Amino acid sequence: MDPAANGGAAAGTRVVLVSGDGGSGRTTLAAATALREAAEGRRTLLLAADDPHRRLDRLLGTVLETVPKQLEAGFHAARLDPEQSFRDAAARLLGRAAPLFDLLGVDPLERDELSALPGAVHLALLDALRTHGGSGQWEVLVLDAPPVAGLLAALALPEQLDRYLARLIPENRQAARALRPVLAAVAGVPMPGDWIFEARGWTAAELAEVRAVTDASSTTVRLVLDAPSGPQAVAALRGARAGLALHGQRVESLLVNRVLPDGADPFLSGLHRAQQQQLAALRAEWDVPVHPVAHLGREPEGSADLAALAGSVGPAAAGAGAGAALALEWPVQDLRGSGEEVLVWRIPLPGAERGDLDLVRRGDDLVLGVGGYRRTLALPSALRRCTVAGAALRDGVLTLRFAPDPQLWPR
Repeated sequence: MDPAANGGAAAGTRVVLVSGDGGSGRTTLAAATALREAAEGRRTLLLAADDPHRRLDRLLGTVLETVPKQLEAGFHAARLDPEQSFRDAAARLLGRAAPLFDLLGVDPLERDELSALPGAVHLALLDALRTHGGSGQWEVLVLDAPPVAGLLAALALPEQLDRYLARLIPENRQAARALRPVLAAVAGVPMPGDWIFEARGWTAAELAEVRAVTDASSTTVRLVLDAPSGPQAVAALRGARAGLALHGQRVESLLVNRVLPDGADPFLSGLHRAQQQQLAALRAEWDVPVHPVAHLGREPEGSADLAALAGSVGPAAAGAGAGAALALEWPVQDLRGSGEEVLVWRIPLPGAERGDLDLVRRGDDLVLGVGGYRRTLALPSALRRCTVAGAALRDGVLTLRFAPDPQLWPR
């Protein structure tokens, strides 16, 4: 089935992005998640998007390729190939840009001459989400994703590119196509061909297909934390969750990996107590399910070990927990007439800390930074006629207060 014919994410397809620091066991728990979903009767695809050393191949006992392969464990699995994905995308672009090469009198590059540029892995990840998440073939797509910073770098691309396209080739400027012959005669130089405006259209369409998957309410994130990690790793994970919330991504659960079981060796009793205290603190702080995953005493290998882990990871329920409250467009509350005479915009940012916030208004946009993460948000139309009157962060929600500008607000 052609994903483009679907116009985006297929109805009912759940996308689970499993992310965490390197060495946390993210790849293994992504496979365990896929096994659990398949065991419950759902058509499941596991996609390796950040496995350069082919750990997943050894874990599953097979060599994964770009074409999904059915495994004895009951699910399908495949891996990204950034080089192939880049060549495919570049070939499509070069084919569409053929009129430009003719105008310039140059020969286009051949497919075999192309090699992936930096950032190609992000494009490959997005293309895979568009293809597999929108095909309708799978009920569940589990992505062995990069660490949160790399995952967000990829997920933020469509919105950023949409913004650039809107600035460089606004929709109203496409009307210039009808005037192109007249302008060419007056100016005496060739005007850009229709292909420029067509490129704007098909690029926007492809970005919309990607965003239909990444922005869907059925797309959620599972975060993985290695149980032996200390306070710094927990704080970093908290910041990662805030970054995900900033970009509208929903964290549905936290998997705490390699937890020592009860009755562990007395030599490890102190570590066991520390892990249990950490679990209690995480459950008190996080408003999503926290699943402890037992340490097997060895590196997991094969379907038997995966089955043992699958019982601990919990169901990947789309929209579980408070993450379901996140949205790409947060509603504005009008408090005028209540004595405050302000409009309030509330943005959920669980995990954010006041010292990490950075707010800058630029015209009709708000540039919002949380730690090392940043996003440019278009202000809702009502707020564009207001001035920022204050901001406060409380209980994981950023509250922005706007006062109507008397010169712009109708009386």
